[in-house]
Amino acid sequence: MRDEDYYQEAGGVREPDPTLGKRFHAFAPVESIPPAPPTEPPPAPAKPPKRQRVVLADPRSRSTPTLRARVELEEQTSWGEALIKDLVKRQMRTALGLALLVLLVLASLPVAFYLSPGFAAIRLIGVPLAWLLLGILPFPLLFVVGLVYNHLAEGHERDFVAMIES
Repeated sequence: MRDEDYYQEAGGVREPDPTLGKRFHAFAPVESIPPAPPTEPPPAPAKPPKRQRVVLADPRSRSTPTLRARVELEEQTSWGEALIKDLVKRQMRTALGLALLVLLVLASLPVAFYLSPGFAAIRLIGVPLAWLLLGILPFPLLFVVGLVYNHLAEGHERDFVAMIES
């Protein structure tokens, strides 16, 4: 029914809602809950439990130099800083040596092709050997050099930890 029709049926005057302003509260009956039965206190132990000593770390396991070295590293003293710099230098020396090796291998290929035209003219599967070596060789070479560097760097770190803990 449209609003216009409603007003016409009511004589043009809208009748208010008969429930407007009235509060209808239908309260549900509430049942009382019986009180909980009294609980008996737990029986007192005849004898208190024996105390146990909890040891988180064996104090005899750490020697003084180990503790000193760790404290030096944690507090970033000059001696601890020298130890860290030595580790970084060893890893940098390894990285630069392997990078130089990769550079020499990859740079020597174009030089070899330039100096030996017969070597550059060799074809495999219809593709010049120079293209194969320069296009494919760098990827396995870099992968192997990365594995070698990772192995050597982990070895340096193991040596460093062994030096600290001894």
